Amino acid sequence: MLVFRLIGESFRFAWDALRQNKLRTSLSLLGITIGIFIIIAVFTAVDTMRNQIQSSVDKLGSNTLFVQKWPWLFGDNYPWWKYVNRPEPSYRDYLSLKERMGSAQGVCFEVSSGNRTIKYRSSSVEGATINAATQEYDKTWNLEFENGRYFTESEGQSGTPVCILGAEIAEGLFGTDDPIGKQIKVMGRRVTVVGVFKKEGEDMLGMSQDKNVLIPMALAKGIFDINSERYNPQITVRGKENISFEEVESELQGQMRAIRRVKPGQEDDFSLNKTTMLSNQLDTMFSAINIGGWIIGGFSILVGGFGIANIMFVSVRERTNIIGIQKSLGAKSYFILLQFIFEAVVLCLMGGLCGLFLVYLGVLAVSNFTDFKAALYLSNIVLGIGVSVGIGIISGFWPAYSASRLDPVEAIRS
Repeated sequence: MLVFRLIGESFRFAWDALRQNKLRTSLSLLGITIGIFIIIAVFTAVDTMRNQIQSSVDKLGSNTLFVQKWPWLFGDNYPWWKYVNRPEPSYRDYLSLKERMGSAQGVCFEVSSGNRTIKYRSSSVEGATINAATQEYDKTWNLEFENGRYFTESEGQSGTPVCILGAEIAEGLFGTDDPIGKQIKVMGRRVTVVGVFKKEGEDMLGMSQDKNVLIPMALAKGIFDINSERYNPQITVRGKENISFEEVESELQGQMRAIRRVKPGQEDDFSLNKTTMLSNQLDTMFSAINIGGWIIGGFSILVGGFGIANIMFVSVRERTNIIGIQKSLGAKSYFILLQFIFEAVVLCLMGGLCGLFLVYLGVLAVSNFTDFKAALYLSNIVLGIGVSVGIGIISGFWPAYSASRLDPVEAIRS
């Protein structure tokens, strides 16, 4: 009870001192407000972008591997000359992998052609992406349907002219009408709509089925060269749930080396891309941004901390005789120490809360007036409050310590 009483009295003394000097208090907390605002604003923006990009990456699947020509690497030292002469994944590679992969839930061959125009009678949609895939596409991707169904085995094997539309394509061609069973023109061929994907919305990486049209690979063979580099061929492999990702990756690498007849000790002529590669790149990038936020906001907080320390020395000077009276009436040195430390903490905490409030207003403005959905996370709120309290303790300690060491007689005479 004594401890709580001591803390309560210390806060009351601190609050009275701040309330009696409103202008000085406002100017002192301005630096802390700006510093906390910058740091938390940067962290909020980074965390929001990171979570949205990570959710896009998660769509690829944590147990999914992509056999491609180019690796998912970024940076100035990208050794493109090592990869430019590699062969693209081929349909023959897919057939061999499908027979050999025992740990795979599904093995799918995919190609795509972007910026196409889809027509239905007098309506048309531009900028669509035509995806062609083998029958295992639904085993390697998580598909949700708004209407209709996936391809049947016979449709996929025989190359029946059927397709599945993205939500935006269906809306642009048919409006509110039911598209199932209607024929549209895709790359000069008439195909029947058998399904519509559920609307996903655009994500940070631009991965969405909304503007895609999916057709069977057997149908695509009669329209374009599915092994051509211009159509970005890739093999998607999703491992079984009861088998570790490392085991699936090891088997896939071994099987691809055997299929491509890569000699022992020779470097792979293909890339096995996975979501962890993107996640690691994102972590590196956002860590650099966080450091920048700490540096920029840290200078402002440093200036604010010096300002608060200076104000606290002034406050000690003004109240020297009061300190002497308190000590002569029996106040302990630690009470005087806590009194001024709490005053500095309250000052910094007010500045930190003002900075957090400004960030919250910014988040509301961005979310309401743009398509970017920002969020102020609890971890950032705790961080802002923690930094404010820490700066208050550091800035107020030396003035508080000097006040606690005053001689009561000399203090009363000052």
